[in-house]
Amino acid sequence: MQANLPTHDFPLPSEPLVFVDLETTGGTFGIDRITEIGIVEVGPTGVSQWTSLVNPGKPIPAFIQQLTGITNEMVSDAPSFEQLAADLLERMNGRLFVAHNAHFDHSFLKSEFKRIGMRFAPDVLCTVQLSRAVYPAESRHGLDALVVRHALVPTARHRALADADLLWQFWRHLHRAHAPDVLRAHVERVTRRFQLAAHIDEDTIENIDAGCGVYIFYGDNDAPLYVGKSVRMRQRVRSHLTGPRRSSKDVRLAALVRRVEWRATGGEIGALLAEAQFVADLKPAHNRVHKQRAGDSGGAPWPYAGAIVIEERDASTGTHACHVVDRWRYLGTAPSLHEARALIAQADTRSFEAAIHRILSDRLARGLIVKPLSLPTDVPASAL
Repeated sequence: MQANLPTHDFPLPSEPLVFVDLETTGGTFGIDRITEIGIVEVGPTGVSQWTSLVNPGKPIPAFIQQLTGITNEMVSDAPSFEQLAADLLERMNGRLFVAHNAHFDHSFLKSEFKRIGMRFAPDVLCTVQLSRAVYPAESRHGLDALVVRHALVPTARHRALADADLLWQFWRHLHRAHAPDVLRAHVERVTRRFQLAAHIDEDTIENIDAGCGVYIFYGDNDAPLYVGKSVRMRQRVRSHLTGPRRSSKDVRLAALVRRVEWRATGGEIGALLAEAQFVADLKPAHNRVHKQRAGDSGGAPWPYAGAIVIEERDASTGTHACHVVDRWRYLGTAPSLHEARALIAQADTRSFEAAIHRILSDRLARGLIVKPLSLPTDVPASAL
């Protein structure tokens, strides 16, 4: 069902957006299915509504039927999501996706599109987070609380189109009650940008290892922009590019990023070493240049007969890693000692890196255990 609406007293936005609400058979992504979709489409050409029941292909639990009023009989002859998908994607594609507790609605739709081989990755604005940002003194930000606080007019509750219309009413209230620049800043701060640049989107980020590692952002012409490390690498990359509380530096950086590479390091020490070596080799434009410290010179002696291995296990993933260092230069990380030895043969002839010297000197002084590749047992650094 579709209907065009009069715009009345509200100036239409120049950038199109969609206010979306779903009803489902339950709250579990990948298991529960959508039973109803409601959309209010808003753009420079006008406002329209669209809604449809959806056959979920499974029974609706009794308590959900009672909550929403949507019964198994009502959806038995409704179209499946697959039948609606092409038209639905066209309605939402290229528009800001606005929903209340948007993670729920976005995740359900993403799961349904993925099930039939279609990609769904709009930028997302959550009106719960927007309400918290604009009204930080308020403790409740559910849809019922917004109805009471802002005198919104519900035509029904727990029906998709009626709830999507409440979000459109809330949006108009915010624009009447707050200065445009102030509201625009709040909207930008809580919007999650899933369409980032080039080939980077949420699917790309989901492929990044969740544990310890190092990541590299590249810009135009594949110029290295920034090297970072984290014990929760996927989460950290996401916070750089889509996080609702990004710093102004992250916002500026995200606008430049065209590609991201990453490497799991199997532990925090490995992440420190890899970050330092990548910064030294790539000289990315947005990394801070470390000041030289006493002892940071190419003359610092290497205290071992050859390369050493630092073994580490990532507590979050259980991954075992062997970090190889020779002459104050990090050569890489391997999953076993056998593969670690191969890194030496592949290494270039350059020696000494001040940042690696700083990292290892500090940790060796605190009793870090290292292993010469030629020896079979762990040896304290002081004994080598």
